[in-house]
Amino acid sequence: MSVDTQRAGASSTRTPRPRRGGGLMPEGSTYLAIGIGLVGVALTLGPIAYLILGGFRTQGDLAANPTGLPDPFQWQNYWEILSGPLFWRQLLNSTLVAVATTAAVVLFGTMAAYPLSRYRFRGRELVFVIFTTGLMFPLTVAVLPLYLLLRDLGISGLWGLVIPQIAFALPVTIIILRPFIAALPKELEEASFMDGITRIGFFWRMLLPLARPAMVTVGVLAFIGSWNAYLLPLLLLTGDPSGMTLPLGVTTFQGQHSAATTMIMAYTSLAMLPALAFFLLMERRIVDGLTGAVKG
Repeated sequence: MSVDTQRAGASSTRTPRPRRGGGLMPEGSTYLAIGIGLVGVALTLGPIAYLILGGFRTQGDLAANPTGLPDPFQWQNYWEILSGPLFWRQLLNSTLVAVATTAAVVLFGTMAAYPLSRYRFRGRELVFVIFTTGLMFPLTVAVLPLYLLLRDLGISGLWGLVIPQIAFALPVTIIILRPFIAALPKELEEASFMDGITRIGFFWRMLLPLARPAMVTVGVLAFIGSWNAYLLPLLLLTGDPSGMTLPLGVTTFQGQHSAATTMIMAYTSLAMLPALAFFLLMERRIVDGLTGAVKG
């Protein structure tokens, strides 16, 4: 047998690389998927990288070469912002509002989802429908009547942000938590009652630890939503910039430094990084919680 015949036989017996989920995947499809993924990453991270790098540039450098890298590379913009008290005060305000909103949403949402998923009573589904209808009324529609109501009740400042944000975050929280809690084994609850544990005791000692993945998920969503809130703070937090949250503070800073584009880019980058870092750290827990809710 000739060498050419042997090569032909070897090439004819070679099988394509199997696909992970079954079947066969050509090599070209792999490269195409990688290329599409890289394009998506570039489109997502490109503006963020441009914004962060813009804070390291001078105003003249940005005007001369808008798409270039910092030349010279300088820290003055970031240092001027971080050395002043205004950014740290607004960061503290955003953190307090987001933490208070998240804690209340997780606690009240779990307390509401527990009877809606484990108890059988007349009107249970009607109560759940009432909660879900909250998704049909976004904050932008109700913000003006809500502002007038809070003003008449004498509620203002940061607490005026926390209370409405809790109310508008509860529908999504209950929708996610209800199937997750309903999927917990009923035998565990029955065994707890046989051991003398009350329903409240089961809730605090058994259900909360078991529902932690879903609670983390709704907590992260509530935190990000509260951190990025802008419209309601625009109506409630007027006047002193030190009493504002970071999203509103960015807008105020832009108005005060409209000619300093690089300073605005630096301030926006610093305001964006805490929420971005928090979301990246909790990304896996969000997926775990949503997966459990879908299975339930």
